[in-house]
Amino acid sequence: MILVNENFGKLQASYLFSEIAKRVKAYQAANPDAAVIRLGIGDVTLPLAPACREAMHKAVDELGEEATFRGYGPEQGYDFLREAIAVNDYQSRGCDIKASEIFVSDGSKCDCANIQELFAQELAIAIPDPVYPVYVDTNVMAGRTGEAAEGRYQGLHYLESTAANAFVPAPPAERVDLIYLCFPNNPTGAVATKEQLKAWVDYAKANQALILFDAAYEAFIRDPEIPHSIYEIEGAKDVAIEFRSFSKKAGFTGVRCAFTVVPENLVAYTKAGDAVAMHALWNRRHTTKFNGVSYPVQRAAEAVYSPEGAQQTAAQVDYYLGNAKLIREGIQALGFDCVGGDNSPYVWVNVKGDSWEFFDRLLNQAQVVTTPGAGFGKCGQGYIRISAFNNREKVIEAMGRIAKALKQ
Repeated sequence: MILVNENFGKLQASYLFSEIAKRVKAYQAANPDAAVIRLGIGDVTLPLAPACREAMHKAVDELGEEATFRGYGPEQGYDFLREAIAVNDYQSRGCDIKASEIFVSDGSKCDCANIQELFAQELAIAIPDPVYPVYVDTNVMAGRTGEAAEGRYQGLHYLESTAANAFVPAPPAERVDLIYLCFPNNPTGAVATKEQLKAWVDYAKANQALILFDAAYEAFIRDPEIPHSIYEIEGAKDVAIEFRSFSKKAGFTGVRCAFTVVPENLVAYTKAGDAVAMHALWNRRHTTKFNGVSYPVQRAAEAVYSPEGAQQTAAQVDYYLGNAKLIREGIQALGFDCVGGDNSPYVWVNVKGDSWEFFDRLLNQAQVVTTPGAGFGKCGQGYIRISAFNNREKVIEAMGRIAKALKQ
């Protein structure tokens, strides 16, 4: 008989954002006239930059002519985009990353989830808490954990990220094999210094471990001392895979384009101790299960690196950071402690109580949607995440509503 993958049964409740959507839908059904403002999910609201739209239109026109029509493209991405990424995102910062080490995809969420297919089942996995749920849930689905107990899965090593360590965990005392890191962090908005990342690189080298580094929000970094890439740390190419996205950098949440960097010299090992090139494994997986990002989308992504595109997309990021500043200042004026919002589009707020109760309070009393910190892990209890991705007028209105509701 056909059997299901019973590991799905271990997943706790529903996926975080599905639960939020369910609660918001129920509220709106009961209050059809309420004008809800969403500062929860990290979805952009500004339109695509003109340079990206023009490049996409031109590419579509090319597909309409026999002489310039293109069918299947290279699964790894077109050379024009891979070269632009290598030069502008890495080599310009002194990182020795080649175009051939870049794999274009339709989302860093997908890549963060799919990369775990390359690794053995019995790994010791370290995951921050609080954390982007995809890192945890995909390993649960793959059978690398035990059952959940008191909000945590047996078999995972949780890296507690709290106010005490400024939400940047240090390497553990015990040995682990696979390490998930995300900076600027989703959900907390915290950033890591070069010294902090160097400690992780040194740890990975000493323990033959591998780091999965999610840098989807690097475009929001404004502090010149904060690294945008883990490859700014000497030796990181030997121990790290990096994920990036155009979703927030250029407003591509609905367009879909991202990339993963797998250095050609990066290795993992067989049980016999033989080194295996991860670049070759990911290339095999990528070409087997993925048909590539469409040509117009890759041309639009290439335009992000043009002088006009770089200026236009940077202005959009600055706009969202302006929203984040308003949120952070508004929250602080209400007497709440928070982090993030300066090098990140997220503000992580200590609500001094239950996360879901505070979420419901803001939804019901202010008609504002946030994200309960408890949905990101045990250490997220007592916090909410507020997203800066919305129109300025709505952010201002939302903060006014929140202030009124919390002063009642």
